[in-house]
Formats: sequence, structure tokens, C-alpha cells
Amino acid sequence: METKLDPAKDDLPLMANTRHMLVKHYVLDLDVDFKSQVIEGTIVLFFEPGSRCKKGGSAGEGACLSQSDETFKIRASEPCHSPVTNLSARSSKTGYNDFSVCAKGEKDTSDKNGNHSNGEQASGISSSKNCCDIETHGSEDFLLVLDCCDLSVLKVEEVDVAAVPGIEKFTRSAKLTDAEELRNLRNQIVHELVTLPADHWREQLYYYTYCSQAPGCGELPFSTGTWSLEIRKAEVQAPRDFPHAIRIWYKTKPEGRSVTWTTDQSGRPCVYTMGSPINNRALFPCQEPPVAMSTWQTTVRTASSFVVLMSGENSAEPAQLQEGLLSWYYYVTMPMPASTFTIAVGCWTEVKQESHTADVQINNEFSSLFSRADLRLIKGSCGHVAYPCRFQNPAASSQLVIPHRVFAPWCLKDRCAEILLELIPQCLSAAHAILGTHPFSRIDVLIVPSNFSSLGMASPHIIFLSQSVLTGGSHLCGTRLCHEIAHAWFGLAIGARDWTEEWISEGFATYLEDVFWAVAQQQLPHDEAREQQELKALLRWRRLRDEVQNSKEELQVLRPNKENTGEVSESGTCIIKHGLNAEKIFMQVHYLKGYFLLQSLAKKIGEATYFEFLRKFVQKFHGQLILSQDFLYMLLEDIPEQKGYGLSVENIIGAWLDTSGIPKPLLEECQSWDQCRLVQQVNDEVTKWIQANQRARKRTKRKRRQDEVAFRKLAGLSVTLKIFQLEQLLPDQLVLLLESLLEEKMLCLRILQCLEKTYHLDEQDAEVRHRWCELVVKHKYTTRYAEVEKFLKEDQAMGVYLYGELMVNEDAKQQELAYKCFAATQKQMDVSSAKVVAEMLF
Repeated sequence: METKLDPAKDDLPLMANTRHMLVKHYVLDLDVDFKSQVIEGTIVLFFEPGSRCKKGGSAGEGACLSQSDETFKIRASEPCHSPVTNLSARSSKTGYNDFSVCAKGEKDTSDKNGNHSNGEQASGISSSKNCCDIETHGSEDFLLVLDCCDLSVLKVEEVDVAAVPGIEKFTRSAKLTDAEELRNLRNQIVHELVTLPADHWREQLYYYTYCSQAPGCGELPFSTGTWSLEIRKAEVQAPRDFPHAIRIWYKTKPEGRSVTWTTDQSGRPCVYTMGSPINNRALFPCQEPPVAMSTWQTTVRTASSFVVLMSGENSAEPAQLQEGLLSWYYYVTMPMPASTFTIAVGCWTEVKQESHTADVQINNEFSSLFSRADLRLIKGSCGHVAYPCRFQNPAASSQLVIPHRVFAPWCLKDRCAEILLELIPQCLSAAHAILGTHPFSRIDVLIVPSNFSSLGMASPHIIFLSQSVLTGGSHLCGTRLCHEIAHAWFGLAIGARDWTEEWISEGFATYLEDVFWAVAQQQLPHDEAREQQELKALLRWRRLRDEVQNSKEELQVLRPNKENTGEVSESGTCIIKHGLNAEKIFMQVHYLKGYFLLQSLAKKIGEATYFEFLRKFVQKFHGQLILSQDFLYMLLEDIPEQKGYGLSVENIIGAWLDTSGIPKPLLEECQSWDQCRLVQQVNDEVTKWIQANQRARKRTKRKRRQDEVAFRKLAGLSVTLKIFQLEQLLPDQLVLLLESLLEEKMLCLRILQCLEKTYHLDEQDAEVRHRWCELVVKHKYTTRYAEVEKFLKEDQAMGVYLYGELMVNEDAKQQELAYKCFAATQKQMDVSSAKVVAEMLF
């Protein structure tokens, strides 16, 4: 089944027929081979019939239980290191060395696309009608459709879960008379397993492990398309009769778009998921639609020089399988979309605190506010399907700082120790003060390679940060860390039911980033925090205004599907509008318009009331998927006095979510930010620099003696500005200063030199240095082109549009610099970045 896409458009298809069959759990068993740049192994999928096939209530519903209530006392990690009952389920691996895991398997019989069939190619079952019309029990076999791309699928088979020792406890009858009853028995076992109560999560993982290692009981015909893997079983015409446990042998392709193979900053090989637009379908066959919320467990084998980090509740410790070969095991018991699965394999070094860590303190105002509200909230029940939930565990609810680890390439170890180790507990504690219970039990923070196309990315139990956040002071690192921590609540614990509503994740994280950071800066008075937030609002307003002026209107809408948001086809397939648009990945409209909407609501309601509502919202919707109206309806119902402001769900959606351009309410608010004290300070300095520039330009028309006198006056200005620098010009003030000076038509060389010296611009954080590089390019400050080159190579998360600046001036030296930097970084750039830059250059 191939959804017909318009090749002129950039939509992303989600092909999985989730309304027919729904994955409840994945078991991955993988080998990582750095020599061939391939990940190879098996994945076992455990299914339940989808919503169209169920009669009655949803399986697995019920009150969630505390993670401390487990009754089956085993070590969940041990089964994954035990002998496999079916040895053919694992690849034979030999020849391990420091940097490679070399596979020696069977002869590759794949076609030119790397795809295999199990004897019978399912070429005659490609129409969507055959797959989706499950009510008609005719001659057509049911098709299971999974999202799959850039994978070589080698074999698919049904798993004989009935062969697992001790599995009898999940069966109602031991008498089997025919093949149909045996098939029903297997499906019954899977049903009982996936619907075990939440307090049996350890027992559930135990049996998932051994069921995944059970022998096969028949190969299944399959075929692969551009975006999908289609599987069927002869004479099975309904999802309820289709095997509920299947095993897929597959391997990734080096060019696969879900992971990137590269080297870290120390020159060692690594591979990681970098937040690709196609998500994880090129890492393993899966169901991509967000509604397919599942759990997973993963075993990864690789050479002993590598560390495997992954989305997992446990802090995995490696098990040695043989000399030079380690096995790592992670698991997740909170159902989440498969797109949130994250892995990073590299020669990472754990960064540890050498001395004792100071006790974390938080603003008493927020601390008391939380303690009053959250103790009431944890008494209520949760609204999600059953899983071991931290929100019902009093010990977890009172945990200000969750366990955390920091990993980085060896060469960045000291910088991480200096910056990150102190910031993480402060930011975690601040987040807890605002929103309460941390949704996840632990977190790893990894500094990823320089080709990472963002400043950060949050996934369950793991955060990726760009090396760009480590330069300058702690401001950029702290604010970005707060942003990614906020995603634990908005984006992960609470997700968007429709991927096009990115603002639900990014708008909330951007808004909460400021709130968390203000609390994390322990000694910051309330008035100063407010002023910093007003300064930040002005910078974001300028950015949004520029983006709206320079982007297509259709990309500026926060709810592009409008009244059809959240709708899917009869089978569960859907299209993500502009999901493959490379330019969209670098746009911030969803961040910024979402942020301004939330800020506007907070101003009307009042911060204390607003934060208390957010905690109620998190309590009600954690572990679930939402649409915009779920948030807005609850807000207006919980705070009915807001109707006096003329607010309604319809008005908010119309003004903020369903239209392009700048929302009208925002145009009224933006004038006030210019009056902020911190902004006025910058405006005064901009005026001084402009006046100095005017004097300096006049010097060129005077005699040399007069020129020397004028330059001495300019030096006096530099001294004056240094005195102001001693009053600590904030990083965001520097950004505004440089952005304002970028609006000047011409700055002379000596002004640029004084700017650089006065503010030590080469030592500032990446946001400031980015604006400095723009000034260097605009005014052709050739002696500083080396700084531009360094930025393009080391700060790839922020440097994409600098290429455009280098090309637009049509200056030969600048264009040569652009070509040189792109040639040096192109091979390791992620696909979207490389595409955008190539369009600028060629």
C-alpha cells in the first residue's frame, strides 16, 4: 500500500494502519558495526487489534500504579543476557576490534534496494482498498503496514510464544485440536501479556524477553515500498486473526536518514539518532503515528571501546559477552510514540563531579507554591492507560532532582565539568518547583558531535546538547538545558496527537525555558528576572517578525490542518503537511508564536494562577496525547473569569493558531518591551556607537593629524564602554546590541575593532558570536574571516544561514569561504542542513 504523494509537495506520509493493529511493545536485539556503518539484528513486535477491531472498552485501561508496587521480584535486565533459545534469532558476529563490529553472515541476496522477500513477493496486494477494507471478509488477505524507509528487510516470521516455558499461566485452555486454535492461543497469550496490570511490569518485561527469543512458526510474505513494509499471512483476512507477535530480521543502510554515522570532537567514530524528519523508520520498522504509544526494551552489542546511551529507565551497565564485546540493555515501561526512541553509540566519557555538590536551593516563593498544590494533585487518579506512573508515587513527587549523568567526547570533559555539572541540578530543581513531579526517573545528558543541527533535543531519559552551548558563560547552556528539560512534560509526557501542532511541544518549552531559568538563578530578584524576560521577548519578537517577512505563509500557521487537525484515514494513515520541508526544520515560528500565546495568557491570568493551572493540566494529561483545544478548553473552564477578557477557544484559535503572519494581539503587546530598562541600556549604547561611527567616517576626509586626534577620542569612547562592560552587559543585551548595529548601512573598520575589543566578542556564547560573524560578513572585515570559518565548522547548529550571508554580497572571497567550509563539512552534515546550504550555494 503506497499513499499517493504529490512529488511537487514536501509532505511526509505515515503509512502504518494503526486503527487495525496497534504495536504495544518492541523488543530490539541489535549489533552495531562501525566498519560497514550498519546496525543489524531483529525486532519483535507485540500487537493488539486497533480501535476499529475492538468490541467494548480499551484493553489496558485503568488506574495507574506506583512504580514501587511491583510484585514480581526479578532483575529485569538479566534475561537479555541469558542464552537465546533460538540461536538463529541472533546474528553471528566475529572479528571485533577497537572501532568495528564486523558482521560475517549469510550471502546477501537482496535486490538493488537491499530488500528481500520470504519466497513470495506480495506484489499483488498493493492497493489501499485491499489493506483497509477489513469489514469485507472476501478473498483478500489482511495487510499489516508498518512505517519503514532505508532498511534492508531480510525475513519476517510469526513467533511461537506458546513455546515459552511457563507461559501456560497466560492461557485459558491447554487442549489444542487444530491450527486455528493454536493461532488463537498464541494471540491470547500476547493479549494477556500486553494487558498485565502495571504493578506486574517486571514480570511483563521478563516474559517479553523470553517470548522474543521463542522459535519461529512460519515465515510471512512481505514487500517493501518507499515508505512502508507490508506483511500478510495467507488466508488471514481480519486483524484479530493476524499473528500478534512477529519477528523481523533487518539491517540499516549507511545512507539511512534516521541515524548519522560520524566522528566526535575527539575524532572517534559514533552513531546517533539526530531528530530526522522521518524519525525512526530508517532505524527499525515501526508504527510512526503518535497514537501508536508503545513500550520497548533493547539489547545492543558493540565493541568494548564504545558506550551505548539510549532512551531507558535504567542506567545500563554493560555485560561482557566475550573479550572485546559488550552488551547493553535498556527498557521503558511508559508508553510513548516510537518517534521518541533515541540511541547514541560512541566513545563517550562520563563526566563526574570531583568534589561534593552544593545543596540545591530554589526560590521560596515557587517552592511553597508547589508544595501546596502538588500534594493535593497526587491524591487524584491519572487519566492514561496503566503503567508504573511517578505521579502516583509520593517519593517521586517530592524528588526535586532526579539522578543524572553527563557524557561527552574526551576533549570536552573539562568544559562539561565546569559548566554542566553545576547547572543540571539547578535546572531540574527549578522545573520541579514550577511543574512538580518529574515524569522520568533519570536522565542522561550527552554532548553530541558538531554536525548536530540543533542546540538541543530531548527524548525519554536522555538529552542531546550541541557543543555550541559550552562556549561563553553559563547563560546559553542554562537556558537551553531548561528548554530541553521542559520537554519532559510538554513533548514527551504530554504529546501532540497531530504532529503538525508542534507548538504544543516547542511553544511550551520556549515559554517555560525563561520561567525555569529565572528560578534556577537562585539569587536573582523578581524584578530583574522580569526585566530579563522582557528583553528576551523583544529579541523573540524581532526574530518572529523577520521570519514572517521571509517565509511562505503556509509555513507560518500553527494548526495547518485547522478543523481537520487530528483526523486520520479509516486505516489510521495520514499525511504530515510539509514534514519533509528542509527549510521548515530551521524555522522557529512554532516556537515563537506558541511562546507569545502562552505569555499573553499568563499576563491576563497572573503568574501564580497560571502556574497552578499548568500543574493541574500536567496532572490530568500526562501520559496522553492532546490537541490544542484540550489545553484551551481546560484553561477557560478552570479559570472562568477569563471570559471577561473576551477570551474563547474559537477566538484564540482564530487569532493565534489558524492564521499566518503576526497575531493581532501580539502587535498590541510588542510596544511595551522597548521601555524595558535593559533594552534602554542597549539603545543608549547603540546611539554611542552610531555617533562614534559617524565621527570615524568623517575622519577619512581630514588630514592625518586630525585623524589621530579623532581616534584618541574614539579610544576614550572605548574606555567608557569598558566601564559599562564592568556593569555586566548581559549576553541577550549583547545580542540586541549587535542586531541593532547590523541595521546600520556601514560601520567602519575601527568601530568593528573597538566593538570586538570592548566586548571580547570572540569569547562570548554562540548566540553573540553568530551576530558578530554577521557583522564581519556584512562589512567585509577580512582579518576576521577565520572566526566565520571556525563558526561554520564548530557551530553547525547555528551557522546554516551564514552561508546565505556569504553568498548574497557576491564577494569572491566570501563565496570562496562558503564553498571551502561546505566542502569540509558536507559529508557529515545532516541531510536537511546540507540541502538548505546547497540551495544557497549552487
